[in-house]
Amino acid sequence: MESEKKSGQRLVGLLYDERMCKHSNPHDGYHPETPNRIRAIWNKLQNAGIPDRCVILDAKEAEDKYLLSVHTKNHANLIKNISSKQYDSRRLKIASKLNSIYFNEGSSEAAYLAAGSAVEAVKRVASRELNSAVAIVRPPGHHAEKNEAMGFCLFNNVAIAATYLLDERPELGVKKILIVDWDVHHGNGTQKMFWNDSRVLFFSVHRHEFGSFYPANDDGFYTMIGEGEGAGYNINVPWENGRCGDADYFAVWDHILLPVAKEFNPDIIIVSAGFDAAAGDPLGGCRVTPFGYSVLLKKLMNFAEGKIALILEGGYNLDSIAKSMHACIEVLLEDKALIGSSEAYPFESTWRVIQAVRQELSPFWPTLACELPEKLICQIAPPPHTLISSSDSEAEDDKSPSNSENLAELLQDVIKPLSMLKVDADEETDASTSWRSELSNVYIWYASYGSNMWKSRLHCYLAGGQVEGMQKHCSGSVNKTLPKEILWKTFPCHIFFARDFSYSWGPGGVAFLNPERNIQHNTYMCLYKISLEQFNDILFQENGLSLNVSSPLLDITTLNAISDKEFNTRVIVEGGWYGNVVYLGKEQDIPIITMTCSPLDIERFKSGKLPSRGPNKAYANTLVKGLVEGEQLSEEEAIAYIEAAA
Repeated sequence: MESEKKSGQRLVGLLYDERMCKHSNPHDGYHPETPNRIRAIWNKLQNAGIPDRCVILDAKEAEDKYLLSVHTKNHANLIKNISSKQYDSRRLKIASKLNSIYFNEGSSEAAYLAAGSAVEAVKRVASRELNSAVAIVRPPGHHAEKNEAMGFCLFNNVAIAATYLLDERPELGVKKILIVDWDVHHGNGTQKMFWNDSRVLFFSVHRHEFGSFYPANDDGFYTMIGEGEGAGYNINVPWENGRCGDADYFAVWDHILLPVAKEFNPDIIIVSAGFDAAAGDPLGGCRVTPFGYSVLLKKLMNFAEGKIALILEGGYNLDSIAKSMHACIEVLLEDKALIGSSEAYPFESTWRVIQAVRQELSPFWPTLACELPEKLICQIAPPPHTLISSSDSEAEDDKSPSNSENLAELLQDVIKPLSMLKVDADEETDASTSWRSELSNVYIWYASYGSNMWKSRLHCYLAGGQVEGMQKHCSGSVNKTLPKEILWKTFPCHIFFARDFSYSWGPGGVAFLNPERNIQHNTYMCLYKISLEQFNDILFQENGLSLNVSSPLLDITTLNAISDKEFNTRVIVEGGWYGNVVYLGKEQDIPIITMTCSPLDIERFKSGKLPSRGPNKAYANTLVKGLVEGEQLSEEEAIAYIEAAA
């Protein structure tokens, strides 16, 4: 223990090890679970002088016996050996059979370090050597199940650490553990590992959207409360929509988590600290600020004598994840939240979910039995508009604050009063109505060469829905009118399959078009006569963008500009998977257009900088159904056509 720590200051352990950066995707340099996630956090903390105020802990690899307390021997052995030379030729194939997983030569060491570091952090807190601890680890863990890696997670770090305290170190006196999972995705793996265990109260607040948001199942619904001895000790708060922010999380803390935590009275709290609900995260689509995270953590410090261990999970905006973790560590050091304000109200859907959770859990937790006052739940924000992706362009600040007040000043450009984030529904509707009205009467042929060749799949993008094999529900377009006419044509260019997973279909590649005329190739395309407004909505959805915007991606001027020559292209969504619009000619004097990746991405696929991979069975079946039901090819011919492209 460092003797120079000021008397009365909380002792906070801090753990980071560069070796965990060896785990990286060898086929996709743009994969969101990148080594730069933890580097960004560490650089931010160093610039702020945080390591000098903490007790630096050494990372340690987990012992196999601790891994086997929650994982099967087969799974532990796979992760242990996957980076060895004997797996060089099989590593990619094994990963492709798993849900959103990659492996490389550094994966085994990183996974063992992540799990072992989680154990080290909770051990030092439980033994009272430290008041709190933070483990900046990767790969994350809360999706990993007993016998399966998934969702970027190899070992379930938090579950391993919790089980270590309960089963391996009884002398530490830890008999009850509260696990708080505030990652934007449901902690399916952790839930299953303590499903029948009353020693662990597992709490997860996450985007769920009725099972359409990753991991895209019913495990995260509020009716999933545990079984047997664990009945009532599993609490899920499933958001029905994106854009949930500080006010929504504060309401859940105040009216579900904190009352139950007081009754449960844990000996220690472990936070599955994912920061992908942060404003600006590309996968989360929520709006929690660094101030918001600091308040959530400060409220938890009223329990278990403030003995809290934060174990990093997700978070994919490097700026947001760094600032959010910085804010949390300031709270642990100073025992007070950042200076900020929260003037917004929760969404109506948030109150609805809170009431449903309270009703479901009230037989187990009497503190939840009373109804919330009408005066409270009538205070709501305007309805959210689904936000799948957002960006954070605020610059990094290199100043080094010495305390939480200075940090608050530093983050004022990020910690905006939540009233500034309120959505004025009328203004947004007016802004989008103008262009939608104009483009609703302009018709184009949308030429589909991928899964949208199947009419039922295309209808998901227009009317909303989900077809067999899809892992994500489509919200549909604003104008849900189905195509006025459908026809088929072939074009002298070729399709290929690339990427190694997608959130709609899981592992496997998806179809892209190389928009270069090549008479040696013949690509089948299904042409749908839809409005230019609807085509824009498909563009928004294909590129993970909100439908509620003040201007279209493709307007009439841009369409006319590329319509003078066949196979003209225009990149209109920088960095989007399908951000490149291609003009293919005219039919009935109506433009034929499609979408594909950028020319830069095509070169990256050719060079191997981005992964090229064949489609999985579910995705390939949609192409087969489209070609067969469209009476273009027999089933055998369709399969051969896809195999040739793959």
